[in-house]
Amino acid sequence: MKNRQFQLYLLGLLVLFGIYIAVDYYRPKPADRTQTFINRDKIPYGTYALYDLLPDLLRDSVQTVREPIFNQLTAWKEKQSDRNSGKANASRAAVSYVFIQPTFRLDSLDAHALLRFVAQGNDVFIAAEEFDRDLRDTLHFDTAEALSFRPRFRTGSQSDSIAVRPDSVTLRFQTLGLAPLRRFRYPATLAATRFVTDSLPPGATVLASDERRRPVLVRVAHGGGHFYLCSVPIAFTNVFVLRPQTSDFAFASLSHLPADRPAWWDEYQKQGRLGGKSLLGVLLRYPALRAAFYLTCIGSLLFIFFEAKRRQRIIPILKPLPNTTLLFTRTVAALYRQGNDHTQLADKKINLFLEYLRTRFHEPELDLNDEHFRDRLAHKSGVTREGIDKLLRLINFTRTAPQVSDQQLLQLSHAISEFRRMSR
Repeated sequence: MKNRQFQLYLLGLLVLFGIYIAVDYYRPKPADRTQTFINRDKIPYGTYALYDLLPDLLRDSVQTVREPIFNQLTAWKEKQSDRNSGKANASRAAVSYVFIQPTFRLDSLDAHALLRFVAQGNDVFIAAEEFDRDLRDTLHFDTAEALSFRPRFRTGSQSDSIAVRPDSVTLRFQTLGLAPLRRFRYPATLAATRFVTDSLPPGATVLASDERRRPVLVRVAHGGGHFYLCSVPIAFTNVFVLRPQTSDFAFASLSHLPADRPAWWDEYQKQGRLGGKSLLGVLLRYPALRAAFYLTCIGSLLFIFFEAKRRQRIIPILKPLPNTTLLFTRTVAALYRQGNDHTQLADKKINLFLEYLRTRFHEPELDLNDEHFRDRLAHKSGVTREGIDKLLRLINFTRTAPQVSDQQLLQLSHAISEFRRMSR
């Protein structure tokens, strides 16, 4: 009975788990509101719709560029040099370069190449909230957030005032013939950047502005071409291009570019080179893979931290081994000195002395009674012959003595020590 009940509980859990997976799988996925500005993204803040309609607006082809600006313009210049020179050919060879992204960055090579490109009679359209510093310094313009110009206040009394931040912003064109009466409303948090009017160069033309006449779209002449600068790139995304109330702003802004001219749409600064995606870039692109990657990294760090802490042991301090040679010698000497007969101790001391003579004076055969040996020993050691005879007589006496007293052992030890001192 209990086994049957357990099986029913397990079956119920499996059914509930399956229902949960089915509901989670078939439920509507939330809209991805990441601001990618990529031309193949159909999410609200991609630019698929604008990129698809751009050839009809410009009445010419639109090419996607996945190379750095310097590389793209260098290749274009090489192709131009192969063509025949002439005004007609030069006009047909002109190109419009379009950049739509949140941040527009350049290095020194790209900046110089882009400026030369425009000076040769081409046009560049840049829609971004942040512009490169080199470009701002060269064209003499600057940007700022809308709230940093002049805050508006709603005053309840003279003592207190509260800053009002509008939730939307209204944009309109300044030039005639481009819907001057139309007004386009955008969320204030998404369209918060304006051009500083005082920073614009004298020849700049304001094409569009907000309700307080702060520029959002300007045209700056440079050489034979123009820079079109827009501080509201969000207006070119899918959600506002497909909305009837705001779609005309993007098309009217891009209509300033010359028609019947090929255009380049830059995707390098948003996607990089074609086929240049790394494995890490793929993992970080998709939310599920990105979350799994971060969880794996955090789990690995926690495992390393706690596992290393659990297995680590304190390394004990080992004291160096004591030198017991002197202690051993003293113990053995004490054993020999326990009795009054020191014959064995005297024999060992004599044998050690004879070994010293063999190794120190190179005498392999020691005959203590040989006169020639005594002469050689006196000559090699520098001790007088009388001293040698006295020491050897003492050694022979100690060897033949039936018993060695403390005084005799001490006398022998002093005589051997004196010989060692004098023979050095």
